[in-house]
Amino acid sequence: MGLNDSSPGAMRNGRGLSDQWAESVVVRPRTTERHITVHKRLVLGFALSILTLIIVTAVAVVLSVRFEECSGRDRNGASGESGSRGTGGSAKLNGSRGERTGERGDDEAVQPWRNLRLPGSLRPRHYDLGLAVYMDNFTFSGEVSIELECINATRFIVLHADRLEVRPGGGAMRVHRHFPFPANQMYVVVLHRELKPMRVYRLNVSFDAAIEDELLGFFRSSYTLHREKRYLAVTQFSPIHARKAFPCFDEPIYKATFSLTLRHDPQYTSLSNMPVESSSLSDEDGWVTNRFARTPRMSTYYLAWAVCNFTYRETQTDSGVTIRLYARPDAISSGAGDYALHITKRLLGFYQDYFKVQYSLPKLDLLAVPKHPYAAMENWGLSVFVEQKILLDAEVSSASYQMELTMVVVHEICHQWFGDLVTPVWWEDVWLKEGFAHFFEYVGTDFLFPKWNMEKQRFLTDVLHEVMLLDGLRSSHPISQEVEQATDIDRVFDWIAYKKGAALIRMLANVMGQTLFQKGLNDYLLSHMYSNAARDDLWSKLSQAMRSEGRDIDIGQMMDRWTLQMGYPVVTISKNQSEQLPTHYITVSQEHFLYGQEGRSNNSLQWQVPLTVAVGNASSVCSESLIWINNKTETHRISRMDDNTWLLGNINQTGYFRVNYDLQNWKLLIQQLHNNPEIISVGNRAGLIDDAFNLARAGYLPQGVPLQLIGYLPEEQSFLPWHSASRALYQLDKLLDRTDEYSLFSDYVLKQVASRYHQMGWPTNGPGSEGNVLQASYQTEELQRELIMLACSFGNKQCHRQAVAYISDWISSNKNRIPPNIRDIVYCTGVSLMDEDVWEFIWMKFHSTNAISEKKILLEALTCSDNTFLLNRLLNLSLTSDLVPEQDVIDVIIHVGRNPQGRNLGWKYFREKWDILNARYGEALFMNSKLIGGVTEFLNTEKELNELKEFIQSSGVGAGPALARALEIVEGNVRWHHLHRRQFYQWLRKPPSLTLG
Repeated sequence: MGLNDSSPGAMRNGRGLSDQWAESVVVRPRTTERHITVHKRLVLGFALSILTLIIVTAVAVVLSVRFEECSGRDRNGASGESGSRGTGGSAKLNGSRGERTGERGDDEAVQPWRNLRLPGSLRPRHYDLGLAVYMDNFTFSGEVSIELECINATRFIVLHADRLEVRPGGGAMRVHRHFPFPANQMYVVVLHRELKPMRVYRLNVSFDAAIEDELLGFFRSSYTLHREKRYLAVTQFSPIHARKAFPCFDEPIYKATFSLTLRHDPQYTSLSNMPVESSSLSDEDGWVTNRFARTPRMSTYYLAWAVCNFTYRETQTDSGVTIRLYARPDAISSGAGDYALHITKRLLGFYQDYFKVQYSLPKLDLLAVPKHPYAAMENWGLSVFVEQKILLDAEVSSASYQMELTMVVVHEICHQWFGDLVTPVWWEDVWLKEGFAHFFEYVGTDFLFPKWNMEKQRFLTDVLHEVMLLDGLRSSHPISQEVEQATDIDRVFDWIAYKKGAALIRMLANVMGQTLFQKGLNDYLLSHMYSNAARDDLWSKLSQAMRSEGRDIDIGQMMDRWTLQMGYPVVTISKNQSEQLPTHYITVSQEHFLYGQEGRSNNSLQWQVPLTVAVGNASSVCSESLIWINNKTETHRISRMDDNTWLLGNINQTGYFRVNYDLQNWKLLIQQLHNNPEIISVGNRAGLIDDAFNLARAGYLPQGVPLQLIGYLPEEQSFLPWHSASRALYQLDKLLDRTDEYSLFSDYVLKQVASRYHQMGWPTNGPGSEGNVLQASYQTEELQRELIMLACSFGNKQCHRQAVAYISDWISSNKNRIPPNIRDIVYCTGVSLMDEDVWEFIWMKFHSTNAISEKKILLEALTCSDNTFLLNRLLNLSLTSDLVPEQDVIDVIIHVGRNPQGRNLGWKYFREKWDILNARYGEALFMNSKLIGGVTEFLNTEKELNELKEFIQSSGVGAGPALARALEIVEGNVRWHHLHRRQFYQWLRKPPSLTLG
């Protein structure tokens, strides 16, 4: 599915047994209370009593809910759940909030609906859910029968319901009163007598609701086929939106089985997690009723269904699992889904072999929808994708588009194990599923395409380096953070959970070794399948795997430092200058890395750091050694070291930390890169570049060090170091692009790029072959693309001429001969350099193309114009018309803001339209955070900083942590200008040399 502050030292109660009942969370309040009617059970007796009860019934406006006591059997004798694992125990709170009790006198027990979490007295075992879906007016009606097991005696039935109109029904048990509690999106039933522990009961509820247009809960979408508008409806329940579709226990710990029945017009097809078990046509209205097979035990947010008139293609694995890809009929007939279908079949086999655990369901459907709030959602057996993340047009899709699509599919298939099969106990440990899925994006893609070398190379620039930018801020947060309110749930779905989670898992896998890592994961999955797990459950299984080979490392003790504390260390390695110790000793120190210097002096955070170190000289590198750093400063003996050898830390960037050196060692490393760069591995060359630029930005290094270091790039023949350097240079570009001396910087970059750019040239035209990532020349193509992007972005005249020639040829011939892999660069460059007619041409092509990937880059190219009138027109059209897809509006605003000519425009537009944008995207994970970060990250003047402060003061409510992070980033940009810009430009004015003053 892709940023906040918390106390770094706090222990969290997600650390516990997997069968522990979790705590509760507040959700967004709803203001609409629904009037309800209670039909009390009539008691035979006096006639006056009967008359009184009838009068009370007629005037009361309350819900009718029916309970049937199923039996007095114990849990083993009750009707069971397939594959169930008990999760007994009662709910507990964090120590700071006290422990829940069953005592009547306790305020929480008397009014459990006022807690932020469900009380835990009852546990759902099975849901029988029936829905009638009316696509003509976008409504649905339903009935749900929930089989409940009583854990602790209680008179209160508390469950979740949101935006549901509930209809009256009968009752077999005496109900005292019923009412909604909108503040917590709960519905409450108070009984006359207690439900008894170890007994099973049944709750029946009927309800109606709308099929929403807001991309959450059960929502609708549309597309056009043969000029006819068609509709579909699909669910998005993660994290807390199942309650919008049916009354339920909407927390991950309350796993149950589900039997779903869907009734709808026969022109539609219906899908769910499981295959259709039986289907029938009504004689009365001709409607179809599909009953789906019973699911395994799973959390409510993984239940899914869809009603659509899509078609599909299918394949089958060797083990008999049917895989289908459903999409618009024209997309299926064009073969746009074939690639995803093909790799899904291979991936199911890969994960079964890797985890040694079979895929649990008989089928897996992939559903491509036109609109979705996220890239994809991993519903068990029915994974839903937005079209541009799963449909591939081989003729026009670029290599990078195909790579991104591949990784989204790899991610969602991994979730069928990490997430669906084993689910985190509570949202504080969402990284237990998202971190693993993000890590396996690279491992799984390596399985599909080994020559891409994703885990050892691309992971560094796209995951490690990216998340360290965020995690080096004071506004960062621990990867495991307390979750109490709905806003807290939203904020845990951030790049800290996804990317830092992946980086920590990768570090741990490298410490353990591949065999033991797989052994531990297998044990973890087998022990907690169909149930829930907390982080200590994972640490326990990984520690057991280590002990089985005689390696006594307490994984939990080590990893608590990395998961319960925010940030990461900068490890500084210095050759020992002391006369008391021989020269083959090094001093290693660690401190919390922060971009802002405030707070560094009194920071006491420490980590257990698995530091790998190697010693090298002009011709060779010795084998690496592992040193565990536990203290602020330590001294270690290193062999084969003298005055002419250099030290290199964090070999292949497997650790989640930055490495700094004394200036003399930096000088030796830079000399090595200039003289013979390939002595140092590709991963470490990229890592040195990223560390040097970020250490300089944060004030740990002189500004000249990273600039001297990349002076070797004309000799660099590998993609990854260039990619690492370009990311750092684009960051600087946005800091400097409005300064008077900007040409000093752009000329320096072009000087580094020129020789390699001219040597690599441009891709040759061929019939659709340039974008095919399956070619062996993938790394070469990516380097060529990177160099063209740098050359055109920083003003290389030959690059500009080539881009303009391509656009002119397209316009005159109406044949697009631009190689797919560089179309985004050519489109953007052409729009920025050419006249308004080119903008109109691109706008026309954006509307006429049916290729999803082409639409995306054409839209982004429109934001590259230097014409503020056109940029303003695009902004207004995006937000106020249907011409731009809803999920792309945010990207338009961000890209206008990244354009130096549009930065003020984008920033102003964002502030003026904030209320509209927040209302539209505020409840969708990532959306607001992405928008706020994208629009503000390159603001860097005192004026813009003050505008941001004023905006936060007037409109900051509802943006969560994103505005605090934005403020810190902009403050850092302004501070860099004050502290470092003069030194930076001074270095650029002098002739490059290897002096580090």
